[in-house]
Amino acid sequence: MSERPLYYLVSTAGIPNLGDELIAATWVKYLAEHAPDADVVVDCVDPDAVVAPLRSMHPRLRLVSTLWQLCFRNWAAGLDAADAVRAAVADPGLAPDLRDGIATLCRADVVHLTGGGFLNSMWPAFTGLLSGIAAATERSGGRAAMTGVGLYPPAAGGEDRIRALAAGFAVTDVRDTASARLLADPAALSCDDVFLYPRSWRDEESADLPEVMVSVQFTLRPTALFPPGAGLSQPADGPAAAARERAAHRGMNGLLSLVSKAVADWGAREVGVLECWPEADRDVLEMTRRALPRTRLFTLDDVLRRGFPARPGQAWFSTRFHPHLLASAAGASGVAVSLRDDYYGTKHRSLTDHGSPWALTRCDVLGPEAPAVPPRPVAGGYEPARLDAHQAAKRRVAERIYGFGPAEGLRPGGDPGPAS
Repeated sequence: MSERPLYYLVSTAGIPNLGDELIAATWVKYLAEHAPDADVVVDCVDPDAVVAPLRSMHPRLRLVSTLWQLCFRNWAAGLDAADAVRAAVADPGLAPDLRDGIATLCRADVVHLTGGGFLNSMWPAFTGLLSGIAAATERSGGRAAMTGVGLYPPAAGGEDRIRALAAGFAVTDVRDTASARLLADPAALSCDDVFLYPRSWRDEESADLPEVMVSVQFTLRPTALFPPGAGLSQPADGPAAAARERAAHRGMNGLLSLVSKAVADWGAREVGVLECWPEADRDVLEMTRRALPRTRLFTLDDVLRRGFPARPGQAWFSTRFHPHLLASAAGASGVAVSLRDDYYGTKHRSLTDHGSPWALTRCDVLGPEAPAVPPRPVAGGYEPARLDAHQAAKRRVAERIYGFGPAEGLRPGGDPGPAS
């Protein structure tokens, strides 16, 4: 391990996507607050695509993509990518171009897999992140930690592997009840990593924000999920791809019809439309803005520069998870719409089961019947005491990982001011 503390974060930043960027920023902010003199490495999907202001948040931060590249190179192996990644970390000669990156990983004091919903049946090769961290900390004697992860739906036959890998971590923390059940560890449950600073990301100049906000996504995940050049094979053209595309557009039209009816019923004069994932959201945002009356677009760059556009009194319609979390934390009312119950439903329920008063509805846009239009929500967002409790729980997890005590200068509620 290094003379200067070295903290190594493994993060989904660099897709880029709002929730993933904010989770990375949350932990970099925490380390800047507690360990400004430490070396901090963020191992992310694509360093060139990171849009969160990570470099300005910590003076000794470096971005790499080592474990992610090992997973991408073993994509076709699925769950067995875990074995290949472990082998490469144990013997860097198997990936000579990543030798320096593996050496850095293997001298870290802490290797910390930050949260998100990427360890599941949709992306089984990412079990390699767990096995790579385990192999690195076995070599270094460092501490392995995972926080705020969602493990549902698990890959078929992968439950035992995930449990075995997680058992070797010094700190294991998940954000939803289903994931804690999978690990057979109720004590592992806390909440999403963004609750470490639940108030910091809000737009402080919120008086002129629209009264109704919409955050929707394409109803099927994009073909090119990760950046070009990551080594992933793309689905071939042909009847199956064409059928998938038709189903996606039919689903999107059904979802936009529901949004249009809801916005009309709610009497909105202006609608804010939120961009979370620029590459994946381009088509759906264009379709949404055509389908709705007067709209105002909030880009991912806007949100990361100015803050999240939520305030009390708003009504939100959101299929996405982190807009639900952040808007409810700001006091806004909302309807959370689950497009896939085992994945999105699990994520949204992790919020509603733990204090978000938002309505939760399942939207089968490909079903035989049109979904019912939800009434305008009026219940507001999280009670301040609930936010404080979630933040305290996440702070306790952070202290178990890094050993820092409470920082000085926190304002009431335990949250410093907005991120710069």
